[in-house]
Amino acid sequence: MEIKVLENTKKRLKIEMLENRHTLPHALTKELWNDKDVKISGYRIEHPYNRNPTLVVETDGDAKKALLGAIDRLKKQNKEFSSKIKEIAQ
Repeated sequence: MEIKVLENTKKRLKIEMLENRHTLPHALTKELWNDKDVKISGYRIEHPYNRNPTLVVETDGDAKKALLGAIDRLKKQNKEFSSKIKEIAQ
């Protein structure tokens, strides 16, 4: 996946996720709200023909750390889910 950084300050990060749809930005946005320092977390797709969602994160702390933390938590959840499915499949 390719990303384009639109805004990058300590407290605010705005990125465009090229050739993506709703799945990943929605999961990230939802997980970011679990961080007490996050003040704004959301994404939007300008137009149905535009496949590039723009994700915005604004915090009282470090926006990049908040996003990386959300990614790590989602990876952990995915690993746990995958393990449970593998148990069921055996």
